[in-house]
Amino acid sequence: MSIQERYNEILERKNAAAIRSGRKPEDVILMAVTKTHPASQLNEVIDAGATDIGENKVQEVLEKYDDVKPVRWHLIGHLQTNKVKSIVDKVVMIHSVDSLHLAKEINKRSAAIGKTMDVLIEINSAMEATKSGIAADEFKNLVEEIVSECPNVRICGLMCIPPMAATPEDNRPYFRQAREMFEEMKTWDLAEEQFAPTVLSMGMSGDFEVAIEEGATIVRVGSSIFGPRNYR
Repeated sequence: MSIQERYNEILERKNAAAIRSGRKPEDVILMAVTKTHPASQLNEVIDAGATDIGENKVQEVLEKYDDVKPVRWHLIGHLQTNKVKSIVDKVVMIHSVDSLHLAKEINKRSAAIGKTMDVLIEINSAMEATKSGIAADEFKNLVEEIVSECPNVRICGLMCIPPMAATPEDNRPYFRQAREMFEEMKTWDLAEEQFAPTVLSMGMSGDFEVAIEEGATIVRVGSSIFGPRNYR
């Protein structure tokens, strides 16, 4: 199958899952995650209708950016503070904020170019040592600190990466927990200019339909669209 055919197949599954969850297909964004795949394949998926591209590494965005057709870029992987400057003018959202230190650097670099950066708070649902993300019980405190100290950062919701699982159903409890945290966020009385919780980013190739059923508004699908990754 071509990239376009695979994208269309995933899009149909995404739309069906949205309808099952009582929402409209357009309420859930299918993000094409393109790590290790070349700019030519990004352009193929954009031609197929993709509007949002996700990359894990800053370096890959920089390598591909000028060769890719207009699209909304997202940084979804762990972000080091020394690389923030390189990315703030190129992405529409950073999904992986998990510390005030990182948020302050994003704020500083965004202010320098007159931008307010949309971000998501990354939750480490299972508290895995090998993954970044903040613990659920530290979540609200971090949000309040960022809103208080980072005027050029807008918190738009949260991102969840559950542990590796044998079946998609195994991850449903983690997705449900993230949705409950997301719904709780909406009740917080914080400055609207810096706090607009409308995005719940969760679900990948193996479990995106379950994630949508549990409330995801963005799903991040890579290998099911592009095939196996060529790690370098």
